[in-house]
Amino acid sequence: MSDYSGRSPQGENMLRVVYFDHPEWTPVLVGFLPAAYAKYGEQLDDIRLAHPRLFPTFKPGQPMTAQDLYVAGKTTDCWGCVWDNLHEGMVGQVVGHPLADWKDFEGWKARKPDPLKDDLLGPRDWDAYARRIQEKKRNGHFSPDHMLAHGFHYMLLCDLCGFTQVLMDMAMDEPNLHELVAVLMEYNAGTVRKQLELGTEFLGLAEDLGMQDRLPVSLDLWRKFVKPGYECTAGQARDKDIPVFLHSDGCILAIIPDLIETGIRVVNPQIRANGLQGLKDVAKGKVTICVDLDRQLFPFASPEELREHVRTVHETLSMPEGGLILNIEIGQDVPLENMDAIFCEVTKVCKLPDPETTGRVSIGF
Repeated sequence: MSDYSGRSPQGENMLRVVYFDHPEWTPVLVGFLPAAYAKYGEQLDDIRLAHPRLFPTFKPGQPMTAQDLYVAGKTTDCWGCVWDNLHEGMVGQVVGHPLADWKDFEGWKARKPDPLKDDLLGPRDWDAYARRIQEKKRNGHFSPDHMLAHGFHYMLLCDLCGFTQVLMDMAMDEPNLHELVAVLMEYNAGTVRKQLELGTEFLGLAEDLGMQDRLPVSLDLWRKFVKPGYECTAGQARDKDIPVFLHSDGCILAIIPDLIETGIRVVNPQIRANGLQGLKDVAKGKVTICVDLDRQLFPFASPEELREHVRTVHETLSMPEGGLILNIEIGQDVPLENMDAIFCEVTKVCKLPDPETTGRVSIGF
């Protein structure tokens, strides 16, 4: 990537990161769970105002409310999966699996969703998607467009059939599972095809492929039942030379080379599940790492331990050429002083720019 004409400072810097072309700063993404807003309220406004380089576009008085799967209660998605949420502001989980018994498969297929009409929890609004894509282009902004739900292939198989049943069916090479995979791939490929037609510059995908210390299945079974779901989605963007972002929790070291092969150019893994050395060995310099700082550490460490954590991660994975983004997710269990320590340190080590010199643009996505 060498043509940055028409790009905002954010757009140019992010492209330089993704294409290893010497960015000015290491981008930082910060997300607050709705549950954190519910707990801290205006205190989160104060802490963001105290870190203008990290939150250059923030304006107080913009409360965040729980929506969709973050709302307490039960809901049914377009696939027939029943979600239950016991804690407002945190995502729920599937408790009703419509294909727990394959005898229901034929009836379910008659009600399967249409990629051009059905989004996870309501109708597709392609006009709204198109407006967002064009607005980013007008502003010179560069960030991934997510139009498939979190958990679009492997996780959806588990939601439809149940985790244990999916693993058994993979091991037994169940014919119905092959057919179900084909149904999901048809929906996902159709969604991405339309997304590319609308002119997306950066495809976003998200699902958790790993467990705490390993994949849930063997690499052979992953390649047989899961990798095709990435070939038909990320592969479409790869073939058009459009970069792909993938968020994935859990230990995914074993499949990072396969993910790169399918077209993933930015991978968003967790530190604790993969290990800092593991990410350095497998991913550094080969794919842009949007590394998820250790959320399991945030509630319990001291501020100094968190500052050291930020420094260590950045020193280990950063390169002058680029290829690194830091991602910070804040839940309701993170003390305010710990947030402040993390925000102070990333501002320093990532060399975040003066908001005034960049016109107060975003420093991440």
